[in-house]
Amino acid sequence: MKKEASENSSHSNFLSDFILGSQDGLVNVLGILLGLAAATSDIRLIFVAALAALGAESISMGAVAYTSTMARYNQYIRAVEKEKDDIKNIPNHSIEEIKRIFKKWGYKGKELEVLAKHIKANPEASLEFLVSFEHGFSPVDKSAPMRSFLTVLSSTTVGSVIPIIPFIFLSHNIFAAAICSVIVCGITLFFIGYYEAKTTVGSLWRSGLKMLIIGLTAGFAGYLIGHFVGAIPI
Repeated sequence: MKKEASENSSHSNFLSDFILGSQDGLVNVLGILLGLAAATSDIRLIFVAALAALGAESISMGAVAYTSTMARYNQYIRAVEKEKDDIKNIPNHSIEEIKRIFKKWGYKGKELEVLAKHIKANPEASLEFLVSFEHGFSPVDKSAPMRSFLTVLSSTTVGSVIPIIPFIFLSHNIFAAAICSVIVCGITLFFIGYYEAKTTVGSLWRSGLKMLIIGLTAGFAGYLIGHFVGAIPI
């Protein structure tokens, strides 16, 4: 049971980390590229800025994923240690907490007593039950922070590279490169949203279009900023 719960949690965390990293990297670098394409015709400057953003964004996002997951792991461990102490030193408290949780689900009378005794009779089940339903923590593996760091780092890097590719092949025509980058990123964003809905719930097309619209809106904001800043005489 514990292993299965950990595997389900790992898959869910991987999905959220993958979407977070790939979408963030793609949208941020796309916005920078469009802003620079609107403000300058210097392809070298565009590449330097895009690659600097790729490196900084990937490391920053990976670090944030690591620290946030580590904080969640530490909270989980603290809850586990607290419940271990309560089960050991205040046994009546733990069974009352188990009953309270089952009461919220509509159990009562003899059925409530039997369920509580069954859970209480198994120390591992009792511990996991109380940590999950009293404290609200799902199991967090010790390796989760590093896995989250690597997933977000790699997905942010891949996402950041995608909008740059058209500029590599169309470096002689920045306008055409920007148009191709928007098209490629739009398709990628759609499939990220499509994948999210396919592995969770929701309409595949609606999720894909929502991801596409959110991403391209952010990219367009970068273009507008670059356009107006580039028009300012210095």
